[in-house]
Amino acid sequence: MAEFLKIKQELIDAVSELDEEKVTELTETALRDGTEPLDILEAVNEGMLTVGRLYESKTYFIADLIMAGLIFKEVLGLEQMTELFHARNKNKIGKVVLGTVQGDLHDIGKDIFRGLMETNSFEVIDLGVDIPKEAFIRKVIEHKPDILGMSGVLTYTIDAMKDVVGALDEAGVRDQLKVIAGGNHLTRENCAYIGADAYANDAFDGVKICLEWVKEKKNQGEL
Repeated sequence: MAEFLKIKQELIDAVSELDEEKVTELTETALRDGTEPLDILEAVNEGMLTVGRLYESKTYFIADLIMAGLIFKEVLGLEQMTELFHARNKNKIGKVVLGTVQGDLHDIGKDIFRGLMETNSFEVIDLGVDIPKEAFIRKVIEHKPDILGMSGVLTYTIDAMKDVVGALDEAGVRDQLKVIAGGNHLTRENCAYIGADAYANDAFDGVKICLEWVKEKKNQGEL
């Protein structure tokens, strides 16, 4: 960990500067030094948040956001990273059905969330993008997940998310699981409108919420 502290800021800066080669090099060095993968991912996420702020200030553009997401996915996909997580996470702590709602083809945020959930020992059933409410309901009934995750980058996707929650009610399964909505544009008011249990603007925050839900369920003797 001491060695990682020396290069942590370098890694954050490399992500925020979209230096893909340097990010990979620093990540591989940290893994060889025995750094915890989640510590590395948290540093990468800090860089991602900087990219988001630069986008909001109009210093960066949508292509830069996409590039940052691709860098994050590349880190998650490094052989050393996946080997470590697969070795540790044989016992799953919860099940999640996940998808980008109908009308939205963006998958980077969803894929990052999925990767982080899997590294935290969740089983994730990823439905993909542009998923209609009927498909969400069908998979919820089939897999009986603890959590349903809905992703949407475009502002109008809050209506599609609301439709999914309404369909859960109609199918009589809404009270059997937690629902989390993810997207940079979401607010507390949006979350209430959608009818979700929680929302997250950041993948790490979403994972923390899901971990708390599983912990509560375990404490109640439901897991």
